[in-house]
Amino acid sequence: MGYTIQVSVAGAFDQVVETTIDALKDEGFGVLCDIDVQATFEAKLGEEFRQYRILGACNPGLALEGLTEEIELGALLPCNVIVYETDDSEVVVSAVDPQQLVGIADNEALDSIATEVHDRFERVLDSVVDELESASAV
Repeated sequence: MGYTIQVSVAGAFDQVVETTIDALKDEGFGVLCDIDVQATFEAKLGEEFRQYRILGACNPGLALEGLTEEIELGALLPCNVIVYETDDSEVVVSAVDPQQLVGIADNEALDSIATEVHDRFERVLDSVVDELESASAV
């Protein structure tokens, strides 16, 4: 069973990242951290790697609700959304599937929160596709 939900899009990498961040904001998520894996590997290891960003997304209201139900949930937060280039020059936007993530907590009180986050991430991915398709049509 997969642990992410994802889409592949055509577009400039930086544009896809910015579109993803905007779509997350529209769904109530802030990006708490933005890790440039390519730059980190180059700086720390002297290694080349594909363009790859990890966006730590958090919806404060849903995080509060989840932490109220399960104080250890913070070990699984923020929810990561990744953007990376494929070998075929496509860009993938992939979000952790919160329904899989909270399954390890074995707390039914988190199910509705996970469903809400999952639905919002689905809308984020749909929005990224729609936005990039309309931008390329212009």
